[in-house]
Amino acid sequence: MPTHRIRLEDIMHLPSVYFPTVSFDGKRLAFYWDRTGQMELYVIDLPDGIPQQISHGNVPKSLRAGFIWSRDGARIVFAKDIGGNEQHDLYSMDVSSGGVSQLTDTPKAQDYAVEFSPDDAWISMLSNRDGQMNLYKLKSDGSEAVQLTEFANPVSGGHWSPDGTQLTITANEAKDLRNADIYVVAADGSECQRVLRVQEGSKDHATAWLPDGQRLAITSDASSVNRPGILDIASGSIRWLGIEGVEESAVALSENGKKLATLRNQEASVTVVIHDLETGSERILGAESGFAIWPEFALGDRSVIVAQASATRHRELLTVDLETGEGKALTPVDYGPVDTQAFVGSQHVWYNSSDGVPIPAILYRPENLPEAAAAPAMVIVHGGPTGQFFRGFDPFVQVLVDRGFVVLQPNVRGSTGYGVEFRDMNLNDWAGGDLEDVAAGVTYLKSLGIVDPERVVVFGGSYGGYMTFMAVVKKPNLWKAGIAWIGITDLHRLYDNSMEHFKYYLRMLMGDPQENAELWKDRSAINFVENLKAKLLILHGVNDPRCPVEQSRIFRDRMLELGYKENDDFEYIEFADVGHASSDIEQKTATYKLILDFLDRTI
Repeated sequence: MPTHRIRLEDIMHLPSVYFPTVSFDGKRLAFYWDRTGQMELYVIDLPDGIPQQISHGNVPKSLRAGFIWSRDGARIVFAKDIGGNEQHDLYSMDVSSGGVSQLTDTPKAQDYAVEFSPDDAWISMLSNRDGQMNLYKLKSDGSEAVQLTEFANPVSGGHWSPDGTQLTITANEAKDLRNADIYVVAADGSECQRVLRVQEGSKDHATAWLPDGQRLAITSDASSVNRPGILDIASGSIRWLGIEGVEESAVALSENGKKLATLRNQEASVTVVIHDLETGSERILGAESGFAIWPEFALGDRSVIVAQASATRHRELLTVDLETGEGKALTPVDYGPVDTQAFVGSQHVWYNSSDGVPIPAILYRPENLPEAAAAPAMVIVHGGPTGQFFRGFDPFVQVLVDRGFVVLQPNVRGSTGYGVEFRDMNLNDWAGGDLEDVAAGVTYLKSLGIVDPERVVVFGGSYGGYMTFMAVVKKPNLWKAGIAWIGITDLHRLYDNSMEHFKYYLRMLMGDPQENAELWKDRSAINFVENLKAKLLILHGVNDPRCPVEQSRIFRDRMLELGYKENDDFEYIEFADVGHASSDIEQKTATYKLILDFLDRTI
């Protein structure tokens, strides 16, 4: 079997597009793109323009937030942090000149721009500058910030009504921390009224106002899956869209309010659906086994912009003419020296966990394996845990499979995309049932008859890093090696050092840290280090605010106390000027190169 047909440096340097956003007049598209090797901001005149770079090293190196257009199209406002610390301030860029001015200066807080007001005088903004994440409005020149909400729990949203007198948010005042309701807030902050709670415990979110200012495009999971709908604010009635029992979320509304773009999620494939709100018809864009994201209407609602990928095709921006159905690539991928014939497709599979719960997963296997092959395997655990692996393009997985690895990406219980019941199955049970799902993934891999049971690796970042730490200390006999990237090892210490909106997320998923103290201890890998058998690679960015670097440092220190030897039993690497992972090409390449080198020496 041919191996090493794909060079890591080549495939990791394929350019990626992020956060495509159409101007309010529908005639221009802006997006982040790293085709020069670093992240820059580009603008295209639709439908046939050429991407023009308007930034010059003054936008974020690594992305954690998007950007917004002013209503007149003259400015773009973006969030930027320092070294990945996520303490974002807002900056305004003149689209014509590329000049940048700083709007906010809150070095100990996070500011996120949501939308310009209809008269361009204000910017709605989410910020935790006063503790909890709440809604503010910021003068568009940055001269004044006004707090509009004072919720004890974190707020999201912030879209302006067509007349500029109100904004929508999502917040929670119920005891059930899973709950999320839709509120309408007066633009002067004088009034805040809840307009939708389908039922206590459901997550209800507003996407956009319809032009009449009386209705909202929404998404709710009250039916046991995410489902889009149109809410009449006055009556509270909802017209549901989509297919009962199928995950689907509202994303973008056309300018005239006649069409709604949604994302339909079935077995880890995501397609764009265009709902005609007048006729009730729907139109599906994209392949059934791929991954679409960020749909936006453009050119007077005659076309849709979408970012699309598949297991064997890198993400690119497309524009689709809604009249003719014709699609055109706006950022076609030049694969250069990358051998695309070496790419392998993905399979969406199911296997049973230890308690019989069916677990969905994405499987990649090398082609032309000899019948008696004993391939190495890797189980990759995603972040979140309320996240999901999709059937999109994963360059690192393609490199692994090219090197002979069988790769399994399980969507363990707690993942999104498979309904509310499955998503909530790991509440108060981190590294319980979901860890059994990971272990059952190893059993599934062995059943394929192509995997060497002595050469299995577990790898993950963020929550996946947490699960990697837990897997190697609570299921120590399964693994030849573990790779814990920006992981968590002590839940109590994590909670004590988290921002308020992160603390809310932890309480929602794992209960109160004092009331559930014994559970939190049992689900913290730091308390079981002595069980470690696999060789462990630990990677962490020093500026990570979500999973602070001390989480890895204390695990390393405990290993040393117990007599484990660095380089023999484990390897430990920190990245300066990096936070919670990175979208920067050079940083991603460096990280994955370290992982490949570790695998070459260990597996």
